Amino acid sequence: MAQCVQSVQELIPDSFVPCVAALCSDEAERLTRLNHLSFAELLKPFSRLTSEVHMRDPNNQLHIIKNLKIAVSNIITQPPQPGAIRKLLNDVVSGSQPAEGLVANVITAGDYDLNISATTPWFESYRETFLQSMPASDHEFLNHYLACMLVASSSEAEPVEQFSKLSQEQHRIQHNSDYSYPKWFIPNTLKYYVLLHDVSAGDEQRAESIYEEMKQKYGTQGCYLLKINSRASNRASDEQIPDPWSQYLQKNSIQNQDSYEDGPCTITSNKNSHINLLSLDGLDNEVKDGLPNNFRAHPLQLDQSSDPSNSIDGPDHIKSASSLHETKKGNTGIIHGACLTLTDHDRIRQFIQEFTFRGLLPHIEKTIRQLNDQLISRKGLSRSLFSATKKWFSGSKVPEKSINELKNTSGLLYPPEAPELQIRKMADLCFLVQHYDLAYSCYHTAKKDFLNDQAMLYAAGALEMAAVSAFLQPGAPRPYPAHYMDTAIQTYRDICKNMVLAERCVLLSAEILKSQSKYSEAAALLIRLTSEDSDLRSALLLEQAAHCFINMKSPMVRKYAFHMILAGHRFSKAGQKKHALRCYCQAMQVYKGKGWSLAEDHINFTIGRQSYTLRQLDNAVSAFRHILINESKQSAAQQGAFLREYLYVYKNVSQLSPDGPLPQLPLPYINSSATRVFFGHDRRPADGEKQAATHVSLDQEYDSESSQQWRELEEQVVAVVNKGIIPSNFHPTQYCLNSYSDNSRFPLAVVEEPITVEVAFRNPLKVPLLLTDLSLLWKFQPKDFSGKDNEEVKELVTGEPEMIGTEVISEFLINSEESKVARLKLFPHHIGELHILGVVYNLGTIQGSMTVDGIGALPGCHTGKYSLSMSVRGKQDLEIQGPRLNNTKEEKTSIKYGPDRRLDPIITEEMPLLEVFFIHFPTGLLCGEIRKAYVEFVNVSKCPLTGLKVVSKRPEFFTFGGNTAVLTPLSPSASENCSAYKTVVTDSTSVCTALISSASSVDFGIGIGSQPEVIPVPLPDTVLLPGASVQLPMWLRGPDEEGVHEINFLFYYESVKKQPKIRHRILRHTAVICTSRSLNARATVCRSNSIEDEEGRGGNMLVFVDVENTNTSEAGVKEFHIVQVSSSSKHWKLQKSVNLSENKDAKLASREKGKFCFKAVRCKEKEAATQSSEKYTFADIIFGNEQIISSASPCADFFYRSLSSELKKPQAQLSVHAEKQSIEDAVRLIQKCSEVDLNIIILWKAYVVEDSKQLILEGQHHVILRTIGKEAFSYPQKQEPPEMELLKFFRPENTTVSSRPSVEQLSNLIKTSLHYPESFNHPFHQKSLCLVPVTLLLSNCSKADVDVIVDLRHKTTSPEALEIHGSFTWLGQTQYRLQLKSQEIQSLQLKACFVHTGVYNLGTPRVFAKLSDQVTVFETSQQNSMPALIIINNV
Repeated sequence: MAQCVQSVQELIPDSFVPCVAALCSDEAERLTRLNHLSFAELLKPFSRLTSEVHMRDPNNQLHIIKNLKIAVSNIITQPPQPGAIRKLLNDVVSGSQPAEGLVANVITAGDYDLNISATTPWFESYRETFLQSMPASDHEFLNHYLACMLVASSSEAEPVEQFSKLSQEQHRIQHNSDYSYPKWFIPNTLKYYVLLHDVSAGDEQRAESIYEEMKQKYGTQGCYLLKINSRASNRASDEQIPDPWSQYLQKNSIQNQDSYEDGPCTITSNKNSHINLLSLDGLDNEVKDGLPNNFRAHPLQLDQSSDPSNSIDGPDHIKSASSLHETKKGNTGIIHGACLTLTDHDRIRQFIQEFTFRGLLPHIEKTIRQLNDQLISRKGLSRSLFSATKKWFSGSKVPEKSINELKNTSGLLYPPEAPELQIRKMADLCFLVQHYDLAYSCYHTAKKDFLNDQAMLYAAGALEMAAVSAFLQPGAPRPYPAHYMDTAIQTYRDICKNMVLAERCVLLSAEILKSQSKYSEAAALLIRLTSEDSDLRSALLLEQAAHCFINMKSPMVRKYAFHMILAGHRFSKAGQKKHALRCYCQAMQVYKGKGWSLAEDHINFTIGRQSYTLRQLDNAVSAFRHILINESKQSAAQQGAFLREYLYVYKNVSQLSPDGPLPQLPLPYINSSATRVFFGHDRRPADGEKQAATHVSLDQEYDSESSQQWRELEEQVVAVVNKGIIPSNFHPTQYCLNSYSDNSRFPLAVVEEPITVEVAFRNPLKVPLLLTDLSLLWKFQPKDFSGKDNEEVKELVTGEPEMIGTEVISEFLINSEESKVARLKLFPHHIGELHILGVVYNLGTIQGSMTVDGIGALPGCHTGKYSLSMSVRGKQDLEIQGPRLNNTKEEKTSIKYGPDRRLDPIITEEMPLLEVFFIHFPTGLLCGEIRKAYVEFVNVSKCPLTGLKVVSKRPEFFTFGGNTAVLTPLSPSASENCSAYKTVVTDSTSVCTALISSASSVDFGIGIGSQPEVIPVPLPDTVLLPGASVQLPMWLRGPDEEGVHEINFLFYYESVKKQPKIRHRILRHTAVICTSRSLNARATVCRSNSIEDEEGRGGNMLVFVDVENTNTSEAGVKEFHIVQVSSSSKHWKLQKSVNLSENKDAKLASREKGKFCFKAVRCKEKEAATQSSEKYTFADIIFGNEQIISSASPCADFFYRSLSSELKKPQAQLSVHAEKQSIEDAVRLIQKCSEVDLNIIILWKAYVVEDSKQLILEGQHHVILRTIGKEAFSYPQKQEPPEMELLKFFRPENTTVSSRPSVEQLSNLIKTSLHYPESFNHPFHQKSLCLVPVTLLLSNCSKADVDVIVDLRHKTTSPEALEIHGSFTWLGQTQYRLQLKSQEIQSLQLKACFVHTGVYNLGTPRVFAKLSDQVTVFETSQQNSMPALIIINNV
């Protein structure tokens, strides 16, 4: 139980006090009424004695009574009705609420921290009123009148006569059988005569003389002169007199029921048409039957018509309180005791003292003695103090009862003078004067008698008071007999069916148990008395039980919460809405956040309902909000009911303040971090053959890899524009901001270009949500960024369409448990700072068949695709938490978040806006296929644009043609089909030899030090005006690897007018091309054996080209025709085709391979380019009847692009060490001999059958030859993964690059050639030795001087060679030393000697060479490519 103001030792004596009746004359009543008080009320604040009182018990022992209090009340002849008492109790409870700002008790139990009100004043008020308003009953005498005050006024004509009348009236009421109420303790009631004297108006001498007369007549002990009203009521009060009555009467004023208070209270009765004026103490002002008073009704009397059921519980109680009217609103302003001074207060106090000392206590003492004497004189005769003496007291034998009668509700009934009742009377008297020892023994004795007689009601009463007396005995000689109380409660409740008495037992016993810290027993007791017959009682007892659970040694928190909920439910049924709400709120502390979602929902729903009933709308909204935002486990129907209830409450709240700020709505959830912001127009769909650039859109998923690629492309182009340096203030352009992008800076948007915000909604409920009139909420600050900030900055929070246009989505439906994004647009029409704050919308749900609690659809509130049941307007903020900071030490140790500014764009001045369309852009190509498409550039803004460039990681994929118009054919020349190439018809005679042309790579944008990836777009006049469009041809070449290729283009452009905020803009396009296999080409180059060419210069080459058709006909390709092979080099050119067959056209069907051999020669000096210049010589060998000019676009473009991408691949560079510098140089020179820079371009046509039409595709492959003898490929080689080997642990040695060149490289240093007759006829029979002259030509291939040693002593040792060729001898000098200058040719004249006929190999000389300035001789064994065979014939 909760803490109480009084301890139980104070509470019980205060609840059972001697009762005194008061009977006043009209005049006396008038005097007290001047103070707005009745006589009984006048005495109330002074009814407790200020000093100890002594009296003697029957054994003549002195007994001390402390804090004695008496209860004086006006006589009422009607018992109070139960309904009236219930109403009074209801009002007392509802009038007592927790004090505002009351500091709650914080209880920590386990992991709960609960704020609990430590006291429950409403319960104490209820208990006090309940105990005071208990009607007197026959089985106990505690609240029977012991005495009666007869009050008359000194101003009456005959006061003494008035006293006689009052005395007779009292006697009539007590002894006349017409009056069963009130109850009197003993037949000879003490009468005490009080003369009231009005000091301010009355005659004091007269009063004194009357008082003297009274003393003569009634004795000094039996009368009193009470002087009051020492000041006139109309006089302005000079001093502020305290008002001790207010605390006693305040309850009544709170109750709006004018009982016990000033002036006559009107009671309307439907049975009596006239109005009876009933004074508040129940005395009628009209004199009837010659008597001043008519005791008609109790002040708690309820009008029969107002509450026929006499029931006050139930939700609509006290709605018809017509009985106790509410006419007087000014109650609180009334001053009580206005005519009384402090002296008068003392006089009243003195009067009570005198009355108690001289009147009441002697009377009680005498009565106890009399009763005791009667008992003592009969004691010990039979089985108990009394049972045998019944006949003296009763006068007649108690009739025998049948067993059935004994088991009726209360057992038998005793007549008033029954001896068992005398002992009960004595016990009650002792109890009232705090003589608990004697009271206990008497109760105990009476209990036995009553039980013997099966008088259950009497027995229960005796048990109850015996238990209380035992507890209150000083020194606690015996433990509290709780079982007595349990028996009493059970008897009252089950046998006597008297819940009021049972309730009193429970209230007393629970307090006693609480004082002994037996909380568990107290709680069980309280819970036991909860029943359906009274909701208010059940609610209060359940609440006290809950407090018991929380006050235990180890608090039972969940039990506390559960019983609080039960109490709240019963309070609600009893109509105590505030208390119900309070109970639920206290219990909520326990259930909150523990995962008991259904319990939480129930509590929140009830709190919402109760708050709404009490017009605490904000609390109601908050409670309903909780039901909706927690992940609800309720069924769909229940959630729908919750949602509609919430909307209904919200609507009422918003109607209260229609102009107030928009409320925050709890649904749907918004995932703020998933908010995306897109700057710019939506992408146009494809229009026929026109396909718009993909650019950026909200439909694209974020990919960190691709965003990094785009960033690198933009950095590349910006670096080119800024002469190789990226400006320090450069930030990559971001058109779409999301949680992955860098949002630390304010994004830039352009005026008149839309801003799209994608908001991610999620509906957590199982019912669909309908959002209507959904739009963004923003504020805008117009600014001038030009530096002149002369215009004042004004905040525009409201939506002004001339500044910012806002798109509104009229209906947006989110199905149950669905996540859905809404895209909302803003159209900025002014430059400045924009802040997007959130979204604003009407929240509703689709009208279903369900309505909850009579809240149906609001007709005609919405027209649209869905029928809306009810909606409320509100908003949700978009607040995005930035990334966690983790750079400095301080940031790492604390949790700090950076800003996220994606919703705060700065609107800048107009910028040009480019749109790019691709016309006839293919989606599938053969590897190496060339296709011509067109690109259309459109400026859709109001500003001209310039500086248009395109950058791509795959520049070899496309070209816009060369820089000069001559090189770029705008339209193909007339030929057999529309070719993408520039062609010239040739005559058939020039087929075998090459046609020469030249071109510079600078013309094709591949200059020294340039970025081949950044390609300027050749706009006419380099400017695109507003609204203008231009179409340019674009050639594409299918990538060499088969498969799907994503190729990113980034178009870069600037405004003609330089902007301070945005320097440039970009447009992205991703092309997806699927390539299928076509041809594979491989080539090798080797030195020709003939040293001299036609021009007499050394340096011929043979080029072998293998072309294989790898196409598997999936693209419908029938066959490939090799139409032309061209070379491109700075130093070499193809001269002619060596293996020209009859078939001019080289055709390759599927999986066929063709072999070609060409002769290549060095370019002439004027043709050959210097090392520094970028001029290449192109030579075309034609297999068809028209020449494709390979030095023009697009052939040369793609060649240069493939060349530059090849050059970017890392080459194995030799590291140079200073100490070995000379050797390294030597090696370099030797290596250079075997290098060649000859590039082969193979041009082909493919014949394709598609839809029964024949198409001709064309394309080109490139083979880049770098090294003599090494095979080169047109397609990238797959790297074979190395086989796994065992891991070896070894000490790394200092490995340097080998300074010895390879044998292969050395063999290319000196080229040798033998000149001799193929066959030689010799007459062996004439001359046995045959001598043949042989010339050895030595050619220096390097650019350095070479020392050569020729050694002829070499013999072929292998037997196979001997067998085949036979042996011969060189004659003359066996070794020659000579020096060859750079690229010099020398000849040696040798003689070979043969002795037989046969075939001989002359290729036996060994050649050693070293560079002239080097010490080391490199021995090179010249391995000729073929044996030099000579045939010796005999003639």
